[in-house]
Amino acid sequence: MSLTKAEIITQIMELGLDRKESARLLETLLEIMKQSLENGDDVMVSGFGKLSVKQKSPRRGRNPATGDDLMLDARKVVTFKPSGILRKRINEGL
Repeated sequence: MSLTKAEIITQIMELGLDRKESARLLETLLEIMKQSLENGDDVMVSGFGKLSVKQKSPRRGRNPATGDDLMLDARKVVTFKPSGILRKRINEGL
């Protein structure tokens, strides 16, 4: 099961904000993160991890339906590297 934006807003409301304020707070946070990534800056949250933009080179690919070879364009992707604290919390239950 995934944590949705609506569920995050509901949890923020537990801090005493109403739904509209909670939604605006979350949207503002996400917009700041998006703008930073668009500008090529990393987003680092202590105890959580780091989001960064990586450049992918063009590469050869294959259409799985037809088997035809094709060239995939260069592109940028967002990567996430969890902090050691988060990694430890995730693996504690194993």
